[in-house]
Amino acid sequence: MPDTQHPAILLLQDGLYANGKAFGDIGTSAGEICFNTGMTGYQEVFTDPSYFGQILIMNSVHIGNYGVKDEDVESDNVKIRGLIGRNLEETYSRKQARGSLEDYLKANNIVSIEGVDTRALVTHIRTKGAMNCIISSEITDVEKLKTELMKVPDMAGLELASQVSTKEAYEMGDKKSSLRIAVMDYGVKQHILHCMTDRGAYVKVFPAKTTLKEVKQFDPSGYFLSNGPGDPAAMDYAITTVKEILKENRPLFGICLGHQLLALANDIPTFKMHHGHRGLNHPVKNLMTGVCEITTQNHGFGIDPEAVKKAKHIEITHVNLNDQSIEGIRMKDKPAFSVQYHPESTPGPHDSRYLFDEFIRMMNTI
Repeated sequence: MPDTQHPAILLLQDGLYANGKAFGDIGTSAGEICFNTGMTGYQEVFTDPSYFGQILIMNSVHIGNYGVKDEDVESDNVKIRGLIGRNLEETYSRKQARGSLEDYLKANNIVSIEGVDTRALVTHIRTKGAMNCIISSEITDVEKLKTELMKVPDMAGLELASQVSTKEAYEMGDKKSSLRIAVMDYGVKQHILHCMTDRGAYVKVFPAKTTLKEVKQFDPSGYFLSNGPGDPAAMDYAITTVKEILKENRPLFGICLGHQLLALANDIPTFKMHHGHRGLNHPVKNLMTGVCEITTQNHGFGIDPEAVKKAKHIEITHVNLNDQSIEGIRMKDKPAFSVQYHPESTPGPHDSRYLFDEFIRMMNTI
């Protein structure tokens, strides 16, 4: 931490507040509070578009001690709205780093607070559930912060994917490849794209609200529905597009938000989870093989398990071993499947990258 710091304050929607020290940009920021339990990969987490609009608690005691690198990103800038830490480190040890975490947060205008007992705070969130919060290093009056916090909309009902999606379509990979994947960008992580291009695919990434008519001009071998932020039920445009894609009878793979959109396109509702799943070590069982995978997760919404069980054309493929929530589905009458977790896993274990192999195999056999 720096030698001299501004005081800062964190206020939660339920009235809990904590005093700390400012880190990064000086200002005020608000959004839904959530947490990540990973000890490494903080830069990848901060640039994950799925965290857009959220204030993030990093549960590990020390964050920032290996600095930042241009390569360690999942998008073009930091997507979190604010950061909460126990010890946010200005000094870093990695020789390859181009700078400190504090300079990085300042450059991206991210308001942060440190000196907070993050483990106690995470325990509070796990007990009370997800809620909004506000961080400020310029307003010290709690009553004023309460007034500002009341203006922040709840995450339920928010359509955020179109705000983080690419504005223009772009392409990656080998143009000569016979495997052509149309990626619907609702907040895609760069390593997801790399997991497809590394397997020989040529991908074209489309803005979230692109029509299927335009996407079909690319002549895709398969379709990919990306991760992203916000409430999937608020994305009528995407649900309509997914229904149209399913009529094409070409392979379709969805991750996280894409998983939820595939469910909604099959009339399976989604719901706001109590506090979500976020971290690098969630156990998931593959019901097809009986094998357990250690997975990376980042989601605050899930799909209705009772509705899935009643859908005769949907099969549950993966379940979370912590709470039995649904982590994967496939359609019995279409070449379409999805998972709630992140098989590209950056940061995190690589247990689930076989899912990209399955997607490639589906395109090669249809």
